[in-house]
Amino acid sequence: MAKHGKKYREAAALVDRTQVYAPAEAMDLIRKTNIVKFDATTEAHLRLGVDPRHADQMVRGTVVLPHGTGKVVRVLVFAQAEKAQEALRAGADEVGGEDLVKRIEAGWLEFDVALATPDMMGMVGRLGKILGRRGLMPNPKSGTITFDIERAVNEVKGGRVEFKVDKTAIIHVPFGRVSFTDEALVDNLAALVDAVNRARPSGAKGQYLRGLTVASTMGPGIRVDIPAVLAAAVA
Repeated sequence: MAKHGKKYREAAALVDRTQVYAPAEAMDLIRKTNIVKFDATTEAHLRLGVDPRHADQMVRGTVVLPHGTGKVVRVLVFAQAEKAQEALRAGADEVGGEDLVKRIEAGWLEFDVALATPDMMGMVGRLGKILGRRGLMPNPKSGTITFDIERAVNEVKGGRVEFKVDKTAIIHVPFGRVSFTDEALVDNLAALVDAVNRARPSGAKGQYLRGLTVASTMGPGIRVDIPAVLAAAVA
C-alpha cells in the first residue's frame, strides 16, 4: 500500500477524524490542509442511502453554483441555423453540425461540455461510443439537450455542474477553488447539497444524505455537518 508523503501527513494531522465540522470551519480547514502550490479544486463527496443498481434509486441532476467553479469551461454546441447563431452570441467556443461530428470522429476532443439541440441528435448519436465513455454525450437528464441553447450555454459557463451517484452510492462533485472566500465556498456547497437533497428518488428509503466529506485536490478529507449545510441553503 502506498504511503502518504510528509506534507499530506502534516495536513491530515490538522483534521480531527472523529469530528463533524460546521460548514465555515470546514472551509477554513480545507484551505489550511491544501498541500499543492496551484489553486486547488475543492471537492465534495456525498454518501447517499440509495442502491444505484435500481432504476428508481438513481440520483442525477445539475445545479448552478452561485459563485461558479473557478474553471474556464470550453463549451461545444451541436446546432444549426438560428440556434447556431444563438450559441455563438451566448459565448459557445465551438458551434457546428456535421463538421464537428467528423472532427470528433477523427480524434479531436478539445472541449469540456457538449450541448445539442434535439433536432441534431440523429447526427450526434454516431458519437455515442466516443463521447459516452468520457461523460461528454449530450443527455436530456443533464440538461445538455435543449432548444434553449442561450440559457444552457450561460449556465455552463456560469458554473453549472452535473452530479450523478456512482455504483458505490457516492456523488463526487467539484464546488470551487481554495482561493474562494469561505462564504463563497459555503454558498456553493449549500447549493450543491440542496440540489442533491431535492433530487431524492422515489425508491430511497430511510436516511438519504448519510455523509458529506470535503477536500482540496490531494488533501485530506474533512467531514461536514449536513443539517448545517442545508440550513445555509435555506438562509
